[in-house]
Amino acid sequence: MSYTNSYAAAVLERCEELAAFSEEAGRLTRRFATPALRQAGEAVRSWMEAAGMTVRRDAIGNVIGRLGDPGRRTLLIGSHLDTVRDAGRYDGMLGVLVAIACLERLRDEERSLPYAVEVLAFADEEGVRFGTGYLASSVVAGCFDAADLERRDGEGVILSDALRAFGGDPDGLLGARRDPTDLIGYYEVHIEQGPVLEGDGAPLGVVTAIAGQTGGQVVFTGEAGHAGTVPMALRRDALGAAAEFVSALEALARDRDGVVATVGTVEVEPGARNVIPGRVVLSLDVRHPLDSVRESVLTRLRERAGAVAGARGVGVEWQLGKGVGAVETSARLTALLAEAVSMSGHPVVRLPSGAGHDAVMLSRIAPIAMLFVRCAGGISHNPAEAVTVEDVAAAIEATTRFLELLG
Repeated sequence: MSYTNSYAAAVLERCEELAAFSEEAGRLTRRFATPALRQAGEAVRSWMEAAGMTVRRDAIGNVIGRLGDPGRRTLLIGSHLDTVRDAGRYDGMLGVLVAIACLERLRDEERSLPYAVEVLAFADEEGVRFGTGYLASSVVAGCFDAADLERRDGEGVILSDALRAFGGDPDGLLGARRDPTDLIGYYEVHIEQGPVLEGDGAPLGVVTAIAGQTGGQVVFTGEAGHAGTVPMALRRDALGAAAEFVSALEALARDRDGVVATVGTVEVEPGARNVIPGRVVLSLDVRHPLDSVRESVLTRLRERAGAVAGARGVGVEWQLGKGVGAVETSARLTALLAEAVSMSGHPVVRLPSGAGHDAVMLSRIAPIAMLFVRCAGGISHNPAEAVTVEDVAAAIEATTRFLELLG
């Protein structure tokens, strides 16, 4: 095993250790403010301290390790420790552990950086428990919405109460923003969660932008009726309208480069075999790296939904969330990262991220850069997530070179 591969092997071993901290036996589920998340955070704390960092937890429960004297210019590096239900071992965790490994390597080689580094292990990016995506990084970025403290989870537990039980401080969240005046930037390593790098035969990808995304619902309302007695020509079938709309959505997304549009859930009422559907609720998720394109697609989808509803004699209601705008990575930091990848002996593959990351929030206070690591089959949010020790070693090598170029 090569020298760099030994650090990569340690990262993968630590990923396995973190996977043992779960709310559910036999599968990895680690939501915000749970005992499993606290255990994972304590393990990360121990590795940070062993690497020479001073470590603290902030008001939301993020584990933050710092290497470097106070007052020095600072680079933030991070990702998250929480997971979706029945998760893989690398989404989020890999980025935290690669950061620690790079600092360990620099220490072992007696190489120092002319700036400080803070490694952030965020407590809630997925938002599974309370529907609060980017919760932990929004606190660091000063974008936290105090109304979220009143959210309840599926068991009726209020977020503020869960946070107190977790050891956090609901009253301290608004004051937990990271002062940006000394920040060089924010850097995140993450599995790709897609098939591009595998298709290109490349271990690493330099992220150019994080796609904006809009979520919501489309509701078609027709008229329920007996499946055996209402003639086809007289039906106001809400599911027929919904099906036509889904087909149109797919066709429109395929026609626009870079657009991804998804209907992930369908609720049919009354929901009986012998009853014409009277109401259908579709979830909607639309993403693109350019906000103007995403907004144009949403406009066309809304027009199409209206046309389908009008032709079929059903009503349609369009309910969109506020959405998250697209974020471009820093031109300077991204150029340095591309140089680091090239110096490491790997092709420079540039690609946008269709998934959201904590970097979205951190872009509010610092320039950002992101490095993707190839994952088998592009599979993510799934126990089948897999990376190789060679690809993790490539990420450690490129990240170490990036840290030195940044100096």
